[in-house]
Parts: sequence; C-alpha cells; structure tokens
Amino acid sequence: MATASKSIRKTATKLRPISGDKPAERPAPKRAAKKKPQSFKWQKMAGKNEQIEQVIKTLGQEKFINRAQRYDEEASFPFENYDDMRDAGILAMTVPKSLGGLGVEYADYALLAAEMGRWCGATALTYNMHACTPLWTGHIADDLDMPAADRRQHKKNRELHFSRIVENGAIFAQPFSEGSAAAAGKAPFGTMAAKVDGGWVLNGKKIFASLSGAATYYGVLCTEEKPEISARDTLFMAVPADAKGLSIVGPWDPVGMRATVSRTLIMKDVFIPDEQMLLPRGVYYQAARRWPHMFLTLCPTYMGLAQAAYDFTVAYLRGDIEGIPVKRRMYPTKQITVADMWIKLQQTWALFKQATGEARVDPSKEDRLRAYAAQYAVMENANEMCRLAIRTCGGQSMLKSLPLERLYRDSRLGSLMLPWTAELCLDRLGRETLYEPGETDDV
Repeated sequence: MATASKSIRKTATKLRPISGDKPAERPAPKRAAKKKPQSFKWQKMAGKNEQIEQVIKTLGQEKFINRAQRYDEEASFPFENYDDMRDAGILAMTVPKSLGGLGVEYADYALLAAEMGRWCGATALTYNMHACTPLWTGHIADDLDMPAADRRQHKKNRELHFSRIVENGAIFAQPFSEGSAAAAGKAPFGTMAAKVDGGWVLNGKKIFASLSGAATYYGVLCTEEKPEISARDTLFMAVPADAKGLSIVGPWDPVGMRATVSRTLIMKDVFIPDEQMLLPRGVYYQAARRWPHMFLTLCPTYMGLAQAAYDFTVAYLRGDIEGIPVKRRMYPTKQITVADMWIKLQQTWALFKQATGEARVDPSKEDRLRAYAAQYAVMENANEMCRLAIRTCGGQSMLKSLPLERLYRDSRLGSLMLPWTAELCLDRLGRETLYEPGETDDV
C-alpha cells in the first residue's frame, strides 16, 4: 500500500501546473477491458439438437436410470445428475447461442426434455424449472411488448443471469405455489415485494418449492406492494440461495417425485437488487395471457414417463430385463394390452408434438384449447400407461429394484401440477369452447 501511495503522489506532482504555464493535460483514462466470456467444448453442440439429444440419452442410460432408485428411496436431490449435466453443457441448453448457450427454443426443448424424462422423472421435472428461466426471459420475452428503456434494461439483466448459468453452472428454480389461487392465475401472489432504493424487499412463503436447497437462485413470482393490487402487478425476481432472510423449512416425504425435494421457502425482509429482476414490471402478466404455452413445459417430463412405461413393458414381456429372463410375450392378453398401450402412446405423442409445435405469441383459440388438451392428455395418459403396464407385467414388476412402481407413483402426480392441473384444463376447455371472451348468460 505504501508503494502505491508514493506512485500516486509522484504522478500527481508531475501533473501539477507550474505558475504561468498551461495546466498539464491529464492522460485519457484507459477503458477497462471487457471480460471475455469463457468458452467450453460443449458449445460446439449449439444448434445441433440431434447431438444434444444423444448426450441426454447417454447420460440417462448410463447414469440417471441407475441412480433414480436411490434418489427416490432417500427423497434426495439428484446432485450427481446435475453435475453431469453441467459438465455436458445441458444446464445452458435454453440459453441463447449468442450468449454462450446451446440456443434451444421452446418446441425443440419440449422434445429434448421428454427424452430426459424417460430416464429420471424427478431430474426432468426439476430441470424444467431451471430451463424455463432462460426460455421465459429469452425468446418468449422478445415476443412481448415493453418500453424501449425496459427492454434495454431487461437485456442487460438477462445477460448477467445467462452468464451465471453458462460460466458458473448456476441452477435456477421457479417456486410457484402458495396454497392459494395465485399459481392458477386467479389471484395475486401473496409474496409481496416492496420497492426501496436500489431494489426490493420480499416477504412471503412458497410451498412445494422444487430444488429447495439445491438451486443457486429461486425465480420467485411475487406481487408489487401497492394500496390496491392485482395479478397485473406480478414480478419475477431471482432470489440468491444465500440471501439474508431466506430460509427452507419443513419435511419432504411425498408419494412420488420424491427427488424434486420441494420443501417450503420462507422470505423475511429479503433484499433483492434491481438487477435481479428477471422480467420488467407487467411482462409476466402479459406473457401469461399472450404466450400461454409457457405453462405447458411440465408436459415433457410426463411424456417421457409414458414412453418409459411402454419401453419397460415391452422389455419385460420379451424377457429382456436383467435378472428376469422369463418371456411372457406369447400370451394373447399381453399382446392386446401392449397394442392398447402403443395406440395410446402414439395418440399422446401426436397431440403433444402438435401442441408444443404451435407455441407462439398470441396463439389462435384452437391452438390454446389444444394446449389445454395436450396437458390433460399427457398427464392422465402417462399414469394410464403405467397402470396398464403394472396389470400386464404382473406382481414381480412391482419390485422396488425395478422402475415401474416408481414410474407409476411419479406419473400420478402430473395431474396435480399447477398452473394447469387436469381439473383446471377441463374447466378451461369446457368454458372456452362454449364462450367467446366477454360473453355471459346474464339477462
């Protein structure tokens, strides 16, 4: 420090003007060099979805499926799977290519996430919470209206968040539920954000917060504190896992999707800087109404589970399961059930692919209805596939050492997933097929 001080004083002496002379010109300050983004081998996969799919398949076959039983029994988070995905670049799958990611957008993401779901449902379901943050703040946000100043700030903010994923392997969660109608879009979120100098102060609670204890940042949906509030005041904030005032409480011992570790988040006077805003004011509300397919991204996990149930059934009846070499494929009742499963699987895949392929801003009424139908069909049919698999494979297939009983438990929970539960999808389909916006039966 003493050496530096002498150097500073010496420079100052040289620049001090002498009486009668012109003031010495101060040298132009050097611009700080812009930090060059890190480069990774996996970035060569950007834009090559077949290669990305093969990486996911390899990880699933060689690693995920072998760990799934342990994670399920322990109700522990699949940290090893995330380490593998981080090393392979999969955590950056939905980050734009221009910002160092693999550049996968919505429709392709749906297919790739379904492949992940074939091997470990809990890994795919939690990964969806992570991957949706770049999707929502990336090309979905680009489709929406916002003032020029907000868009400039948003691009600056998301570059920061994307770099955290690409360079540091950060994991983002998306806690929705609060035990109210807010997650279904029918009321404001109870978690409140009060504006203060330089940022926001958050107070509230999120239940079923997947990745609790594993995420680096929690993408919290909350309501801006005002005298009168509505769903229009929803904000989307990135809360660091180490933020002062954030705590994780409660047990976690559910019937299925046990490895999601979805405990309860408590926020007590948590300060969040402005740069942690994931979307500008009003944009989440706009997205929920103009880009409804953003809520269809839970489907891929369950589409993958349906495929896994079929794959297991065929392998089991052929005698291809290790340790159970008995063939059962010659029985007509088994053949009929597998045929039924095949038909259901193809019907479900067709609706899923069509609906996810139609995802865009301001979809038509038919596209929106088809999205509800796809959500309902995938969630219900995934469990139906598992039910048929159990019936035709028989009691031995229910051993804990085999995946089918876990697939059954995991698949049953799909219809409960907010914001589009199976019941809400039926409700919206019934109402929106019969009523145009603004229509009522009031006399």
